[in-house]
Amino acid sequence: MSLHAESVPTLSRTLENMSKWLDLASKDAEERGFDVSRLLEARLAPDQFNLTRNIQSACDTGKFVATRMGGVEAAAHEDGPATVEELQARISDVRALLAQVSPESFEGNREETLTLMRGMTMSGQAYLRQFAMPNFFFHAAMSYAILRHNGVKLGKRDFLGAIEVTPAPQKE
Repeated sequence: MSLHAESVPTLSRTLENMSKWLDLASKDAEERGFDVSRLLEARLAPDQFNLTRNIQSACDTGKFVATRMGGVEAAAHEDGPATVEELQARISDVRALLAQVSPESFEGNREETLTLMRGMTMSGQAYLRQFAMPNFFFHAAMSYAILRHNGVKLGKRDFLGAIEVTPAPQKE
């Protein structure tokens, strides 16, 4: 399986799921009679990112996969306080960016330099498998957990989203 097939569809699908979580969070806040911004500022522990920053970080990771592995240009996104609408737009932007990435752009040997690792390099394959995908899912899972912890009615199917299944053969 190619690195593109391993990552891009999964990143895009999970971002789509995150967008749906935000819709459910907004609806939940409205039904319970409070401002959804309370959820955006929620966090699991005092030293962890809040919901907004986790969503922004997941989006950034998806964007970095597209730019580093796929070679497409991406606009910078501002971090900091955001509304649900701004987070939805960011998710949409990153999904559109991922849609531009061709499978061929992931081929070949490349090295990625990560500033957060003091300029050390790693292969594109190692970057994707050992850093980008785990980092993306860390922030997606934290986003989900923050919403669940705050009473938003999400389940495992909301986290997984649509999955491709083959119907069981019919017994004759």
